[in-house]
Amino acid sequence: MRRTTVVAIAAALSATLAVAGCGSSDGSGNAAKKQAAPQVDSQNINAHPASDLKQGGSLRFAIDQWITQYNVNQVDGQQSDGASIDAAVLPDLFDADAKGIGHPNPNFLVSAKVTSTSPQVVTYELNPKAKWSDGKPLSWKDFHAQWTALNGRDKAYEAADTTGYDQISKVEQGSGAHSVKITFGTPYADWQRLFDPLYPAAYIDTPKKFNTGWLQKAPVTGAAFKVGSYDRTGQTITLVPDPKWWGDKPKLSSLVFRVLDLSAQTDAYLNKEVDETPALLPEDYKRLVKDPDTAIRRGARWDEVHITLNGGRGPLKDVRVRNALQEATDRKGINASFAKDLSFELKPLDNHFFMPNQQGYQDNTSEFDKFDPEKAKKLLDAAGWKSAGEGKPRTKDGKKLTLDYVLSAGGNSASTDQAELVQQMYAAVGVRVEIKKVPANDYFTKFVNTGNFDLASFRNVDEAYTSKLYPVFQEPQGKNLFQNFGSIGSPKIDALMKKAGEATDHAQAVKLYNEADVEIWKLGHSIELYQRPEISAVRKGLANYGAFGLADEDYTKVGWLKK
Repeated sequence: MRRTTVVAIAAALSATLAVAGCGSSDGSGNAAKKQAAPQVDSQNINAHPASDLKQGGSLRFAIDQWITQYNVNQVDGQQSDGASIDAAVLPDLFDADAKGIGHPNPNFLVSAKVTSTSPQVVTYELNPKAKWSDGKPLSWKDFHAQWTALNGRDKAYEAADTTGYDQISKVEQGSGAHSVKITFGTPYADWQRLFDPLYPAAYIDTPKKFNTGWLQKAPVTGAAFKVGSYDRTGQTITLVPDPKWWGDKPKLSSLVFRVLDLSAQTDAYLNKEVDETPALLPEDYKRLVKDPDTAIRRGARWDEVHITLNGGRGPLKDVRVRNALQEATDRKGINASFAKDLSFELKPLDNHFFMPNQQGYQDNTSEFDKFDPEKAKKLLDAAGWKSAGEGKPRTKDGKKLTLDYVLSAGGNSASTDQAELVQQMYAAVGVRVEIKKVPANDYFTKFVNTGNFDLASFRNVDEAYTSKLYPVFQEPQGKNLFQNFGSIGSPKIDALMKKAGEATDHAQAVKLYNEADVEIWKLGHSIELYQRPEISAVRKGLANYGAFGLADEDYTKVGWLKK
């Protein structure tokens, strides 16, 4: 998966592993020394100036499913492959550097800064050359329409995330035709993450356009690339340079995104059908590292692996049952099982908001996260689920304690292995887990996004702005789950996150997010496992691409080196 500037839900790679060396031994049969986790600003992209790149050539990617929703701000648009495509064809107002710090993109912004603190006012000066593919210039009207759709006031807009937008009191034209003035009712420290990407007003200014106008296609673009073709039969989406682009011309002649099952991606790469693939699983890494045309590139991405518990239905509505599953999950055991053949040090993740290599990280796990099967049994007893004997599911009111664990059929063996480990752990305390594989193209749209599961494992990625996690933990409103697909939250968590988002003092914000995290662990929202590092296999001749870490990619700079 590639870096995006939006909250992205990656595919069901819940147990994918990290490799950063040659395998489990040093060649003499001795265990290889584990390498430490990468630094927060670690990246490897084979950086080169544009003069070193040839003009032309295609860059081919594998994606996990066909993209059905190209509006990343709509509840069904929170899938990372679609977000990656949007990032290449829509205005990207801010570019993050290796430390995750955003900087105005001069292709779209002359400047963007806080021009008043009481109230907080942010003024954007737009690049006069910036235009949509329909010929209209970017303007304050685009900002106003996006704010209207995402501020949460009109529930007909199926917004995935209202954070920050709901703190804006007014959006208006600034001092000139290319100026935008944003006034906040309450301060918002992460204002740079808003309106990025930007959508055109004429195509999102009604709930119908916002919700359905971007299904199966991006009707308008506004960047260096545009959509050349959608091939539903061949399951490929091709982007080509837009001749109307006003910035530096791209070196590549096309970007091709092809739907492939995860289990098929390594073979596709080695067969030269795609030009980049994850090199995380040991069996994949050992094959990829031997390929003479391959470079292994490693970075530090914000990327967490977890198991979501669905408190919106069935037995998991009872917090005691969720807490029992926490007690029954040997998190260190799961991690150790997958890390035993790896040279990369894999540590349990004990925080929902911050990564272990990130400032602000601390262990916020609750009393229920220490792996104690006997305590899990007592919690289930207290919840009324009676033991039916060893190897049998508990019962209550004539019903058996059975949960489904939904997996994507396009996933790899590691995701199945993790599900089977969980299945064994929960069986030991009287909980039957039935593993349910569903079509890859349906995994999110018909199961995860709609809360149609008991247990599911996926990843939240690229949360450089902590406030972007608000919709993952906020209480759902009616049928809108935001990104809290397990429907587990509380007014206290919402209040702490809101207060943290308003805090302009970073240390205070970190303190509040950690206070919210304590409550999230207590409620059994999700079971964190580990931070997934970024290990990618790419063609050796590819420049300015690879493991970006916290930085944004710039496709105008990506290309193939001259021979």
